[in-house]
Amino acid sequence: MDDYEKLEKIGEGTYGKVYKARCRRTGQIVALKKTRLEMEEEGVPSTTLREVALLKLLSQSMYIVRLIAVEHVLSNEKPVLCLVFEFLDTDLKKYIDVNGRGPGLPLEPHKVKNFMYQLCLGVSHCHSRGVMHRDLKPQNLLVDKEKGILKIADLGLGRAFTVPLKSYTHEIVTLWYRAPEVLLGAIYYSTPVDMWSVGCIFGMANSFSLFPFVPHATSLTQRFSVSQLRWPAELLCSLVILSFSNFYTSSRSLGLRTKQSGQVSQS
Repeated sequence: MDDYEKLEKIGEGTYGKVYKARCRRTGQIVALKKTRLEMEEEGVPSTTLREVALLKLLSQSMYIVRLIAVEHVLSNEKPVLCLVFEFLDTDLKKYIDVNGRGPGLPLEPHKVKNFMYQLCLGVSHCHSRGVMHRDLKPQNLLVDKEKGILKIADLGLGRAFTVPLKSYTHEIVTLWYRAPEVLLGAIYYSTPVDMWSVGCIFGMANSFSLFPFVPHATSLTQRFSVSQLRWPAELLCSLVILSFSNFYTSSRSLGLRTKQSGQVSQS
């Protein structure tokens, strides 16, 4: 990785570390995701292989983060796999924290609409090519602050799906963005699990707590309690829905009109 100069560490997890870096040849700012290969005889982790394969499959969409290169190198005499991505300033979670209009207040309506539209375009691209993301959450949505661009990232849990459906693990998606059928242990599921997550993200962007913390209540109980709440707007109601057969697809969500004022109705 002599072609890249590390500028700063911007993330770390069980997979390894992520750095902001500069290409010495072109000056391009990139993100380096370094995955440790602790057991070389076992090869590259399946999540990394899956992420690379799916990113290549989805590379035609501007709403999916672009994978620039994949390199196998030695770092401190240990094997490391480096994924080189285009660089974006922040993620949606951090963006909301910084740009929300005070505690408990949402982003400006036009920003919410812009980000949700781009998210639905990205999810629609995934689904149209037979891919479920399975881990949609604000932390996995990268944002270019200046241009107002949002891109889907981190497809390590993503899976290609077929008809008829195969069985899949239910150990997916961060808890608060997990659909009811997954919480119930379903092993046969499809794109609606992503759309449930999209609805949760929409609620968060509007500072609307879909599943407020209730002591001793299970995650599933809190999801079934949503029918007792007053919900904001048709789009949110249509995404976070308990009836599997009535889930909105990403394409159908794109067609929903929002109110002219850009406000999210609380009635």
